[in-house]
Amino acid sequence: MQLLKNKRVLITGGTSGIGKEMAIQCAKQGAHVCIWGTHAGRAEEVKQRLQEARCDAEQVFLAHIVDVAHKPSVDTAVLNLLTMWPQVDVLINNAGITRDGLLMKMKEEDWDLVLATNLKSVYNLCQALVRPMMKARSGSIINISSVVGLTGNAGQVNYAASKSGVIGFTKALAQELASRTIRVNCIAPGFIETPMTDALTPEQREEILKQIPLKRMGSAEEVAHAAVFLASDLAQYITGQVLTVDGGMVM
Repeated sequence: MQLLKNKRVLITGGTSGIGKEMAIQCAKQGAHVCIWGTHAGRAEEVKQRLQEARCDAEQVFLAHIVDVAHKPSVDTAVLNLLTMWPQVDVLINNAGITRDGLLMKMKEEDWDLVLATNLKSVYNLCQALVRPMMKARSGSIINISSVVGLTGNAGQVNYAASKSGVIGFTKALAQELASRTIRVNCIAPGFIETPMTDALTPEQREEILKQIPLKRMGSAEEVAHAAVFLASDLAQYITGQVLTVDGGMVM
């Protein structure tokens, strides 16, 4: 059974880590997939992986370089995409960065960059696509937050603020769009094996594992499976929710 057969899925931050895996899993479930990223080489690599994962010769895979924090760029890219696709059925807002540091030493540009990339991008994408989704009276929006948005984390006030903002944004937008049968949900991953966590020292990793009841970090594939579920018709009665994929860290 192809859970996303013929659905058109747009994924930001789709060229590495969790975004890349979500794109591959969506392709395996029969979706047409468009990934946005900032690195042309990685985008082409992921596009090739999608071709390998396809389950139907009719599937279409696209890769575009877009600055999701810049609203004019997003608006133009969405208009261009809608000339190729009749609509976007699933939007996954996954683009995100970190610029960690204690507040007293944090540079203003590090605050601004994280908030723009992690939170303003969600506004940019949703505003550009809400009208077409409302016209179609269908759609699933999935915003990728973090358990840090629920718990906070020392040295990450900018990241925590942005990811907490994503959760509030999700709940408010879910209420606005429910009458048009558009669902808006949030995934809050815990510690996932990605290039971001590769930088952890063995001591840091050991301390993190003490906080996780399942005693291991998650995989990008496990987060992707949650996204596929929320994107599919199996989740038709689910909106405004935060699904933590964290091995039990936040209960």
